[in-house]
Amino acid sequence: MKLQELAGDVYACLQPDKGLGWSNSGFVNRGGGLVVDTFWDLPHTRELIENYRRVWKEEARRVVNTHHNGDHCWGNQLFAGAEIIGHRLCAEAFKDMNPAQLQERWKGRGAGGLSEAMAEWDFTGIELTPPSTLIEDRLDLDLDGIAVELVYVGPAHTAGDVIVHLPAQRIVFAGDILFRLCTPIGWEGTHDNWVAALDRIVAMEPDVIVPGHGPLCGVEGPREMKAYLEYVYAESRPHFDAGLSPVEASKRIDPGPYAGWTEPGRIVFNVARAYREFRGDPWDAPMDVDELIQGMFELQADPRFAGATPE
Repeated sequence: MKLQELAGDVYACLQPDKGLGWSNSGFVNRGGGLVVDTFWDLPHTRELIENYRRVWKEEARRVVNTHHNGDHCWGNQLFAGAEIIGHRLCAEAFKDMNPAQLQERWKGRGAGGLSEAMAEWDFTGIELTPPSTLIEDRLDLDLDGIAVELVYVGPAHTAGDVIVHLPAQRIVFAGDILFRLCTPIGWEGTHDNWVAALDRIVAMEPDVIVPGHGPLCGVEGPREMKAYLEYVYAESRPHFDAGLSPVEASKRIDPGPYAGWTEPGRIVFNVARAYREFRGDPWDAPMDVDELIQGMFELQADPRFAGATPE
C-alpha cells in the first residue's frame, strides 16, 4: 500500500494489483478532508487510515463511495461520524450485501484459485455503513478552495457509478469505471453507458487518473479500456449467434494485446454482459456469478495467458 501525492493536498492510496479486491483510494486534504472509497475489509482499511494520518490535518469528515462493490465501501464504518456520500442506487444496493455470508460461501472453494484469492481478506466485524448523503446526477463541493465535482455516470460498471473530478488540479478518481492494465469486470449497466463514461473522463482532459484498480495513468488509460470493451463486445456476437455459452465463447476469443493484463479470465463476465444485451435483457438482470467465476479461473489456466505480465 503506497501513499502518493498527486497535487497540493491531493493524494492517492494505491494497492498493488494482485487480483480480486485490490483497489485504490483517494484523499483531498482540505475542508475537513474527503476520502474517495474505503477498502474491502477492516484490516486493509485500517492500514489505509494509517497512511492518510501521515498527512491529514484532522480526521476526515467525508467519504465518497464511487459505487457499491465491497472493495470500495466495506471499510466505511471506520470513518466514525463522517458524512458518507454516494449515488442513490449505490446506497440501495447495500441492502443486498452480506459480508459474512460471502466469506462462508467461498471459503474452501477450489474454483481454480478462488480460495487462494480470498485468503487475503477477512470480512469479520464489518458493519455495513451505506451512504446517507445521496447524489442523483451531480454534487459540487468546495473544500477550502479545491473544487470537487461528484458526477454520476452509471449504470456502467454498476448501477450507481460516480466519478470524482478535481478540475483545477486536472485529476479524476474514476472508481471502477476504469481498470488500468487490469481486465475490467462489470455487473449492472450497459456497454454503451460504460463507453460513454470513459469518453466523459477523456473529455475532462485530466493529467492524472486514479483507476479503481491498477496504476495511475492519463487519458491513455480510458482510451485503452474503451478499445478492450469494444473488442470483446464485437467478438462476442458471432459466438452468441452460434449458441455458445459465455465461458465457451471466452475460450475462443483471442485475448490479443490484452493477454498481459491482470485477471484476463474476467473476459467471461464481459462476454456475459454482452450476451445479456444481445438477448434484450434488462441492464440489471442477474448473471450466474458462480458459473462465471469458475470459468474465469479455468481461462486463467489457459496457456495463452500463462506467464503473461502487464505492459
